Amino acid sequence: MDVAVSGSSGLIGGALCDRLEERGDTVRRLVRRPTGSPREVHWDPDRSLLDPGSLEGVDAVVHLAGAGIANRRWTRSRMDLILGSRTRGTHLISSAMAESSRAGAGPGVLVSGSAIGFYGDRSDEPLVETSSRGGGFLADVCVAWEAATRMAETAGIRVAHARTGIVLSPLGGLLRAQLPLFRLGLGGPLGPGTQWMSWISLHDEVSALCWLIDNEACGPVNLVSPVPVTNARFAASLGRAVRRPARLRTPALIPAVPFGRRLVAELMLSSAVVRPAVLQEGGFIFADTSLDDALRSELDPT
Repeated sequence: MDVAVSGSSGLIGGALCDRLEERGDTVRRLVRRPTGSPREVHWDPDRSLLDPGSLEGVDAVVHLAGAGIANRRWTRSRMDLILGSRTRGTHLISSAMAESSRAGAGPGVLVSGSAIGFYGDRSDEPLVETSSRGGGFLADVCVAWEAATRMAETAGIRVAHARTGIVLSPLGGLLRAQLPLFRLGLGGPLGPGTQWMSWISLHDEVSALCWLIDNEACGPVNLVSPVPVTNARFAASLGRAVRRPARLRTPALIPAVPFGRRLVAELMLSSAVVRPAVLQEGGFIFADTSLDDALRSELDPT
């Protein structure tokens, strides 16, 4: 297959491109800089620049681009950037795909990024793809993000919304941020530790994205392990993985200093028991269902 990928320089996008090439697919990377290869496609979502003709011959598009959610305090300008970078880019890709589809030469599949932030803070309520949206900024972002694919859907393109959970990798995200403290033996549960974390290994995340390209799933799809854990359980597992004690409970006030209370409340203290119902019912096989095994695999891949 010929697959175009936005966000290809990111943690998930880079791993996806590698996997697609390993299995024999041709990858076209959407890049903002001037292109230096026939396998690069120039786009600029801030200026609404994406030539629909550049998607000719492409079978599927995986759209993962967007400003980082957890790496800075949520000021008003940062929140506007998080939302705008997702809606503008998604609308641009959706529009270009719809136009190329009308010309009879465009991609037939769009796998568009989203997140389990759609469900908000739901305590221990089991959540599947048909569950209602939650409250908060992240839920608002996810709703608008998914709605931005409407032009592609109206054009008859199959659209899947990849609602991704906490992706485990030492190269980025939550695990990378927590590793230094845990390796010093200073890690432990955050806040009460009772909040549920719906995680997925980077390996399974990439496999699930490939599955969405290859199969007929459409609409929201939860990309999470079938075995969510509490924050306390996660801390204990990470401590075992790095062979250090993990008993020092971190008051929520500490991360609130650099990141702000709102980010901490919605990302670090929020609780969601999310189930991958569509993947499981479709026959997807997870490689990593044990958190202990997943952490060991990510931290010591040899």
